Amino acid sequence: MNTLRAEARDELQAEIEHRCRSGEDPWQFIPDLPSVDERVIRILRSDTIELLGLGEERAQAYHPSSPQKRAEEFEFALLRRIALDHPELTRTVWSMLGRFDPNAA
Repeated sequence: MNTLRAEARDELQAEIEHRCRSGEDPWQFIPDLPSVDERVIRILRSDTIELLGLGEERAQAYHPSSPQKRAEEFEFALLRRIALDHPELTRTVWSMLGRFDPNAA
Protein backbone atom coordinates (compact mmCIF):
# COMPACT_ATOMS: atom_id res chain seq x y z
CA MET A 1 0.00 0.00 0.00
CA ASN A 2 2.86 2.37 0.79
CA THR A 3 4.23 1.85 -2.71
CA LEU A 4 0.88 2.69 -4.29
CA ARG A 5 0.53 5.78 -2.14
CA ALA A 6 4.04 6.91 -3.08
CA GLU A 7 3.23 6.38 -6.76
CA ALA A 8 -0.03 8.30 -6.42
CA ARG A 9 1.72 11.11 -4.53
CA ASP A 10 4.32 11.36 -7.31
CA GLU A 11 1.55 11.53 -9.93
CA LEU A 12 -0.20 14.27 -7.99
CA GLN A 13 2.97 16.32 -7.60
CA ALA A 14 3.80 15.91 -11.29
CA GLU A 15 0.31 17.04 -12.31
CA ILE A 16 0.47 20.07 -10.03
CA GLU A 17 3.90 21.04 -11.34
CA HIS A 18 2.83 20.58 -14.97
CA ARG A 19 -0.31 22.67 -14.54
CA CYS A 20 1.58 25.42 -12.67
CA ARG A 21 4.22 25.54 -15.40
CA SER A 22 1.39 25.82 -17.93
CA GLY A 23 0.29 28.99 -16.19
CA GLU A 24 -2.69 27.70 -14.24
CA ASP A 25 -3.40 29.13 -10.82
CA PRO A 26 -2.99 26.39 -8.19
CA TRP A 27 -5.65 28.03 -6.03
CA GLN A 28 -8.10 27.30 -8.84
CA PHE A 29 -7.35 23.67 -9.68
CA ILE A 30 -5.87 22.00 -6.59
CA PRO A 31 -9.20 21.68 -4.71
CA ASP A 32 -10.61 19.72 -7.66
CA LEU A 33 -7.76 17.21 -7.90
CA PRO A 34 -8.30 13.69 -6.55
CA SER A 35 -6.52 12.97 -3.27
CA VAL A 36 -3.66 10.50 -2.97
CA ASP A 37 -6.01 7.79 -1.65
CA GLU A 38 -8.51 8.46 -4.45
CA ARG A 39 -5.69 7.97 -6.94
CA VAL A 40 -4.70 4.73 -5.19
CA ILE A 41 -8.29 3.51 -5.46
CA ARG A 42 -8.31 4.31 -9.18
CA ILE A 43 -5.10 2.29 -9.61
CA LEU A 44 -6.57 -0.62 -7.63
CA ARG A 45 -9.81 -0.40 -9.61
CA SER A 46 -7.97 -0.65 -12.89
CA ASP A 47 -5.80 -3.50 -11.61
CA THR A 48 -8.86 -5.38 -10.31
CA ILE A 49 -10.69 -5.09 -13.62
CA GLU A 50 -7.65 -6.48 -15.42
CA LEU A 51 -6.85 -9.18 -12.85
CA LEU A 52 -10.42 -10.54 -12.69
CA GLY A 53 -11.10 -10.15 -16.41
CA LEU A 54 -13.97 -7.70 -15.86
CA GLY A 55 -13.34 -5.66 -19.01
CA GLU A 56 -16.31 -7.15 -20.89
CA GLU A 57 -18.60 -6.74 -17.89
CA ARG A 58 -17.50 -3.12 -17.53
CA ALA A 59 -18.12 -2.48 -21.23
CA GLN A 60 -21.62 -3.94 -20.96
CA ALA A 61 -22.39 -1.95 -17.81
CA TYR A 62 -21.39 1.31 -19.53
CA HIS A 63 -22.93 0.52 -22.91
CA PRO A 64 -25.32 3.33 -23.96
CA SER A 65 -28.22 0.86 -24.16
CA SER A 66 -27.68 -0.36 -20.59
CA PRO A 67 -29.59 1.29 -17.78
CA GLN A 68 -27.53 3.65 -15.62
CA LYS A 69 -28.26 1.44 -12.65
CA ARG A 70 -26.13 -1.31 -14.19
CA ALA A 71 -23.04 0.91 -14.24
CA GLU A 72 -23.74 2.00 -10.66
CA GLU A 73 -24.02 -1.63 -9.54
CA PHE A 74 -20.77 -2.51 -11.33
CA GLU A 75 -18.92 0.35 -9.63
CA PHE A 76 -20.45 -0.42 -6.24
CA ALA A 77 -19.35 -4.06 -6.40
CA LEU A 78 -15.87 -3.12 -7.58
CA LEU A 79 -15.33 -0.37 -5.00
CA ARG A 80 -16.80 -2.56 -2.26
CA ARG A 81 -14.24 -5.25 -3.11
CA ILE A 82 -11.45 -2.68 -2.82
CA ALA A 83 -12.76 -1.51 0.55
CA LEU A 84 -12.88 -5.09 1.83
CA ASP A 85 -9.40 -5.90 0.53
CA HIS A 86 -7.88 -2.63 1.79
CA PRO A 87 -9.64 -1.55 5.00
CA GLU A 88 -7.40 1.53 5.33
CA LEU A 89 -9.10 2.90 2.17
CA THR A 90 -12.68 2.19 3.26
CA ARG A 91 -13.56 5.76 4.18
CA THR A 92 -12.27 7.09 0.87
CA VAL A 93 -14.01 4.32 -1.10
CA TRP A 94 -17.38 5.14 0.44
CA SER A 95 -16.85 8.85 -0.18
CA MET A 96 -16.24 8.08 -3.86
CA LEU A 97 -19.47 6.11 -4.36
CA GLY A 98 -21.91 8.03 -6.50
CA ARG A 99 -19.32 10.44 -7.80
CA PHE A 100 -16.84 8.07 -9.42
CA ASP A 101 -15.95 9.11 -12.94
CA PRO A 102 -14.86 5.97 -14.82
CA ASN A 103 -13.44 8.11 -17.63
CA ALA A 104 -10.95 9.64 -15.20
CA ALA A 105 -9.62 6.28 -14.17
